[in-house]
Amino acid sequence: MNTKNPRDTHNEDSANLDPITKTPGAHVVGTGVGAAGGGAAGAAIGAVAGPVGAVVGAAIGAVAGGLAGKGVGEAVNPTAEEAYWRENYPTRPYAKSGSYTQYAPAYRYGWENYSKQPNRAFNDAENDLKSGWEKYKGSSELSWEKARDAVKDSWQRCGTKK
Repeated sequence: MNTKNPRDTHNEDSANLDPITKTPGAHVVGTGVGAAGGGAAGAAIGAVAGPVGAVVGAAIGAVAGGLAGKGVGEAVNPTAEEAYWRENYPTRPYAKSGSYTQYAPAYRYGWENYSKQPNRAFNDAENDLKSGWEKYKGSSELSWEKARDAVKDSWQRCGTKK
């Protein structure tokens, strides 16, 4: 029985759109959590200088924390990679049949695993990737044999961006 990959969303939500500007990559939750944490830390540090210091510290901490939270959100769910593969998957020789929805988990599997072991060659990691694919693939109907080239493509693209 397949369990759905929680990241297997192939709609507007996967672009992490800013609720106001509609630009991709907003990661509103990560930004909010970061801002709250940074604001609290900044207020505590600024309190040493008195009430004004606490207010200034909270404001600076919230901005810094929000930016850090957005960065963490983008690291967990990279909007740029998703957009790249959505646009480019039809040009790949292995994607002659099938929709982006079927290949998206394979691309994501490649970039997420590469980020965990960036100095490892795909060929060295392939057995581990193959053994984890069935659990990871969610609603994708691709077998490892059909997903392999997409996973490798994504893995190698990450390696060239270093």
